[in-house]
Amino acid sequence: MSLTEGPSTGVAAGIPPIRRVAITHVPPASLEQGERSYIGRDPIDMANARAQHAAYSDLLHQLGCDLVVLNANQGCPDGVFVEDMAIVFDEIAVMTMPGAPSRRAEIAGVEQELVNHRRLAHIALPATLDGGDVTVVGRVVLVGKSARTNAEGAAALAEILKPYGYVVRRVGMRNCLHLKSACTALPGGRLLVNPAWLELQDLAGFDIVEVPRDEPFAADILTIGRSVVSAAEHPKTAALIASMGFDSRTTPLSEFAKAEGGVTCMNLVFEARPQPDLPQPAA
Repeated sequence: MSLTEGPSTGVAAGIPPIRRVAITHVPPASLEQGERSYIGRDPIDMANARAQHAAYSDLLHQLGCDLVVLNANQGCPDGVFVEDMAIVFDEIAVMTMPGAPSRRAEIAGVEQELVNHRRLAHIALPATLDGGDVTVVGRVVLVGKSARTNAEGAAALAEILKPYGYVVRRVGMRNCLHLKSACTALPGGRLLVNPAWLELQDLAGFDIVEVPRDEPFAADILTIGRSVVSAAEHPKTAALIASMGFDSRTTPLSEFAKAEGGVTCMNLVFEARPQPDLPQPAA
């Protein structure tokens, strides 16, 4: 989930700094055996993947995040992609139910950490929902109509969030794994999109910025305050982001792209909040 408000560096006089947490996961040695949907299966250089993940984690730290590095899902090939296991809001964290059955074993390892930061709610079968299918823009929650997220999953999320004033909108998509493959939020609420993979009428009312046609995977960006992180393999998009006045940062992710991953997939970034003294809802 991108955080689109507040500074990433520097603090105005009298205003306390925003403290953010970034949950990541060590890349499993079996990363190459993970799920694939819209790309072929290419060899992954694990030494390079670990180096890229270290650089990625270092960048999150540079942007002011307190890192929490998990190692609970080493037996799960896709365990590095923690984003799909939860959606974290200021008020609550929603544990998902991944559409791929092979990924459901990852939920518990992420939940064990998130319970330290938020009250939890849970999506349960037959509903399915991947975190990568959710783009949050203010109080509007966009949910992709993907093979991983069904109508029941979107409805369950809407029911959980209704008391907090969020509105869920479904977005049609094609030819990509997750909504965030084609649509993420820039600071201020504009959407960075690949229009070829979206039903744009479902985004009526939003200000749209299109990625360059020769960088189709570049719409997956991570927003932290006024900083925007994109993959180093998408230099035109990084330049476009900088031209809009944002702090444009890049990090190499070529090995994770072979696993159908992007910038947002490998983290859960959220503002640190005091843990409320409230009972946890039943799963």
